Amino acid sequence: MIRLVLAAGAAYVLGAKAGRGRYEQIRKTAAAVAGSPATRKVLDVSRQKLSDSLSTQPKLEPMKTIDDESQLYIPQDQLRRK
Repeated sequence: MIRLVLAAGAAYVLGAKAGRGRYEQIRKTAAAVAGSPATRKVLDVSRQKLSDSLSTQPKLEPMKTIDDESQLYIPQDQLRRK
């Protein structure tokens, strides 16, 4: 029984050391990918596209000029083009 406990303990220690090395390798790779300029650019473009598609403010088009300083606007989706 003591041999089994010692063998299990040794296997645990050796496995933990090997596991830590692999963990560090994965962590460094993930940090390198997350910090790369290409990844940042993809994330920025994706965030902008998502933001544009979820915009709560409608895009407005000029409908009628009232005077030199005032203009009437209408949302693009309500604009009827001929």
